[in-house]
Amino acid sequence: MSASSETALRPGNPPGRPPGQRRSATVKRAGRRRARPGSKAAYAYIAPFFLVFAAFSVYPWLDTAWVSLHNVRLTTYDKQTWVGLENYRNLFSNTFFWNALRNTVTIGIISTVPQLCMALGIAHLLNYKLRGRTFFRVAMLMPYATSLAAATVIFLELFDQNLGIVNWGLHVLHLPQPDWQGSKWPSQVAISAIITWRWTGYNALIYLAGMQAIDSALYEAAAIDGANRWQQFRNVTLPGLRPTILFTIVVSTIGAAQLFGEPLLYHNGIPNGGTSGQYQTLGLLMYQQGWANDRLGLASATAWTMFAIIVLAVLLNLSLSRRRERKIGAVAPLTAPVASLEVTR
Repeated sequence: MSASSETALRPGNPPGRPPGQRRSATVKRAGRRRARPGSKAAYAYIAPFFLVFAAFSVYPWLDTAWVSLHNVRLTTYDKQTWVGLENYRNLFSNTFFWNALRNTVTIGIISTVPQLCMALGIAHLLNYKLRGRTFFRVAMLMPYATSLAAATVIFLELFDQNLGIVNWGLHVLHLPQPDWQGSKWPSQVAISAIITWRWTGYNALIYLAGMQAIDSALYEAAAIDGANRWQQFRNVTLPGLRPTILFTIVVSTIGAAQLFGEPLLYHNGIPNGGTSGQYQTLGLLMYQQGWANDRLGLASATAWTMFAIIVLAVLLNLSLSRRRERKIGAVAPLTAPVASLEVTR
């Protein structure tokens, strides 16, 4: 009789069961028994977060949805009248809503696209060995750490129509000097400049962290093949940063949809968004409806509409990214034989 058969016929190993199976099952059950107290302790550790999250996020979220179906006044909050979807119908038939939606989209595009492009370029420069890299990295976070109110006041002085340095420079160049507060597009450009100045360094550090996670052997191989820095950036850095770029696009989209502080302070704390609403965003409209016009039901409907717009924008970005990845994955097997032929030449 062989050793394996003797092991299989030993007590505790019934015939037909592989050797060690019962022992492994016993070890697993014992491991589960030992893991149960630890798992309870883990739930106890994370319970405070979920309690705070439920109290300050889930409950207000559900209460806002309930309030959006009622006619509610800020002065008489306890007296709520059921109106169903009437607040949503009034919102979608309101010209101020569509004006705020257009302004939100345009300011978001004007501020997000240059911001991410500049952040990517700055991160690419800081990824190389430069003197004073630590100083530049810290300096990039200074605008993000600056108070929003202070930054807005400074930009108000810069874009002042009569005494601002921007119009002074345009006057020196014999160019027209626009009204940076009273006109639609100049005011949106000025607000976008505030957003870009504050968030470019923050996104640059995120890109820099993503670049440093890329294997340096890829750059060495590209340099050996004769690729210059632009070719390395296009063929090595950008593909390696694709998840990071998607993350910054999604976060910037959410931030653009919730834009509130910059346009509010740019008009001295008045939520009208300019004299004719030329830069009133959805966040300002929600604030105006709830606290200035005393219509919390309509403001809650605006908040839920903003939430739906953000979800749709994020899903659109994710679907476009996945479609692009599928195309790249489909093209890669076709280009691999060509690359191998080039290498063997």
